[in-house]
Amino acid sequence: MKTLFQKNPAILGVLGLLLLLLAVGFIFNEDFRSVRNLQNVYEQSAPLAFVSLGQTVVILTRGIDLSLDAQIALLSSLASGLIDNQPERVLPVVLGALVLGTFIGVINGALIVILRIHALIITLGMAAILQGCALLYTLSPVGGIPIDYDFFAYGRVAGIPVGTTVAVLLFIVVGLFLKYTRLGRQIFAFGGDPHAATMVGIRTTRVTLFTYGLAGFLTAVTAIYLVSRLGVGNPVADGGFNLGSITAVVIGGTMLTGGRGSVLGTLLGVFLVQLLNNLLNFMDVSTFYQWMIQGAIVVVAVSLYIERKRTPQ
Repeated sequence: MKTLFQKNPAILGVLGLLLLLLAVGFIFNEDFRSVRNLQNVYEQSAPLAFVSLGQTVVILTRGIDLSLDAQIALLSSLASGLIDNQPERVLPVVLGALVLGTFIGVINGALIVILRIHALIITLGMAAILQGCALLYTLSPVGGIPIDYDFFAYGRVAGIPVGTTVAVLLFIVVGLFLKYTRLGRQIFAFGGDPHAATMVGIRTTRVTLFTYGLAGFLTAVTAIYLVSRLGVGNPVADGGFNLGSITAVVIGGTMLTGGRGSVLGTLLGVFLVQLLNNLLNFMDVSTFYQWMIQGAIVVVAVSLYIERKRTPQ
């Protein structure tokens, strides 16, 4: 039976890169190696972790979701605007945001199935629609949350940040779901060969709707987390979650061609991206250069994985 590293060699590579980044940071920056900074890296990984988990499941089916930033812009603006510092509104608005996020994801999946157009085009179009809706709702941050309701972002239990720990638990749940349930195995089968999956009776429409619905739900969780952290939503889609999630997924070993990958690789990829950005911040590297570096990482990682896939095992 293959080991985890044999099934996904990228995991070993990501672990090596994480150790390398830690070593470089420890050597060249005193502030980087502080316990407080490493706690911050863990805590700040939460929003990217949520969206990357959803992106992983979508990419496993040969899809992609480029509407994440726009979804977060709309959902976070609506959430903070509707809560508007009223404690009694928090629960219904949060539940409504989760339902709306899931609905947006299902609509993405339905359009892909019905129109038979590639997910890249559908989700880009959806991004434009959602961004327009966000800006129609408000042109600037609006509303806010009561001061006591930032526990999701800043709360700690036994010194451990709540938000990222919830994300890690979701990774475990989704990982177990993909491995041990029938629908989870169908996701891998569909991504590996959609035609063959259809021929053996897999309901590919259900798989597509489920994966995009799950991605939408997790994107809504991200929006809720950001409102909890920032106290307000942002109607402008500039969070970098589209690129960040794809970077984490790809360097974690999930193939853009579908059917191969793991949520563990994505989680390690999230921590790698966050640790790299943290180190670059200490080195006073501009955010724009950080985006360029992430883009280069995606290109290099995809090239390496495609070459590995072509090489006879």
